Amino acid sequence: MLDGLLRRVIDPPLDRLGARLARAGFSANALTLGGFVIGLLALPLLSAGSYGLALLAILLNRLVDGLDGAVARARGTTDWGGYLDIVCDFVFYGTVVFGFALVDSENRLPAGFLLLSFIGTGGSFLAFAAIAARRGMETNARGAKSLYYLGGLTEGTETIAFFVACCLFPAVFPVLAWIFSAACWATTISRVVTAGMLLRG
Repeated sequence: MLDGLLRRVIDPPLDRLGARLARAGFSANALTLGGFVIGLLALPLLSAGSYGLALLAILLNRLVDGLDGAVARARGTTDWGGYLDIVCDFVFYGTVVFGFALVDSENRLPAGFLLLSFIGTGGSFLAFAAIAARRGMETNARGAKSLYYLGGLTEGTETIAFFVACCLFPAVFPVLAWIFSAACWATTISRVVTAGMLLRG
């Protein structure tokens, strides 16, 4: 929901830094994989209850994720880069939730339901993107992307805000997870309805 607004704020400084990194020889795909590895560190850190360090890993992952796109725009985007970026993003999101599931038995049911909810948001997003690409549909509402980004209540910005809140207030993870799961299902339903209107003409 907030991705479009946030992109207008953060893209200009990211693009400037991305252009410098591109001139220095940095690869967008290398940044994607490097950021992904940093994000995976959240799993052992969360399972050990090191919420502060886990939050640092999460935020660094998101920073590098923004920079890889900026470097790609400076050097030229590729289908492989776009594919790699989205796969790493989805695995990272699931990794963070799984980390919270491991740290406390009370987290397991809400974390499991949240992962199920992520399947709804991810499936409704990726299925539409695939069909939109076949039809030649495009949008820049959330910046220049390799895929068609169908919006919703829970996008990247909201997901990261949720992760930050969970790291800062881990004792209320179950409550936050149930609330965010409900928001994810609202996103899935809204995307299915929107896709139905766009694809059925």
